[in-house]
Amino acid sequence: MRRAAALFVTGALLAGCGGAAADDRPLVVVTTNILGDVVGELVGEQAEVLTLMPAGADPHSFEVSAQLAARMREADLLVANGLGLEEGVARHVEAARGDGVTVVEAGEFVEPVEWTTEDDSGIDPHFWTDPQQVLAVVDGVTDALADVDGLDDGRLATDADRYRGEVAGLDAEMAERFGELPPERRALVTNHHVFGYLAERFDFTVVGAVIPSGTTLASPSASDLDELATAVRQAGVPTIFADSSQPDRLAQVLAEQAGLDVAVVPLFTESLTADGGGADTYLQMMRANTEAIVDGLG
Repeated sequence: MRRAAALFVTGALLAGCGGAAADDRPLVVVTTNILGDVVGELVGEQAEVLTLMPAGADPHSFEVSAQLAARMREADLLVANGLGLEEGVARHVEAARGDGVTVVEAGEFVEPVEWTTEDDSGIDPHFWTDPQQVLAVVDGVTDALADVDGLDDGRLATDADRYRGEVAGLDAEMAERFGELPPERRALVTNHHVFGYLAERFDFTVVGAVIPSGTTLASPSASDLDELATAVRQAGVPTIFADSSQPDRLAQVLAEQAGLDVAVVPLFTESLTADGGGADTYLQMMRANTEAIVDGLG
């Protein structure tokens, strides 16, 4: 598999490279690092791919510097997740759109699912947990990239076909591994509602989430934790999954309240890692999560 050519930068790095030669390739700015990896796989070295979200960051809360916000307004194409995910940069996306930048939101191409609790509901923005949704995003983003001046349509089509095959292969691998779990073991408890698409695609039941929301910016009440602890006990869930980039204190509290021998296992759910961190790419992230889920529930 070819390593994506996405460029992860910070405001400090941009400020320190004022003397560098200008890059005359098209500029594609991407909000999240998961999408940055996908876009990098599609365009290779044909474009400068500027990914705003640092490795290991929270997509709901990360923010950008003034330098990065300015570069968003200079983009030939701006690729965002949409569906309410990037709460910290949404206003900058709209500002770029207002300046005439072409903006494509990956959420436009997926079939949205909802997260629900007894008291609330909302659209789940974490479509990447289902590779079939990612295939639809690859098609939609490829079409948008084909309209960017300076990209070779033939190379773009070839790279898109290759990457589609890799994502389809991932989907088949996940289906085979999850097929090893009996139906009664396919019960998920996570730190917040992040696996709705995976659950729908691979026939899991989402028992609940420590934070009863689709965003990490919400907070659970004591009664929320009590209700979820009861559900965990009733379902006999052996493992609670927490995002590797988020503190797992609440998940540990829930495990203690459940009064059972419940493990808390980290997953790479919302962000890629830096090189060598175990989830350098989207494909690597999902394979690692699949193994952790099967091991945790098996």
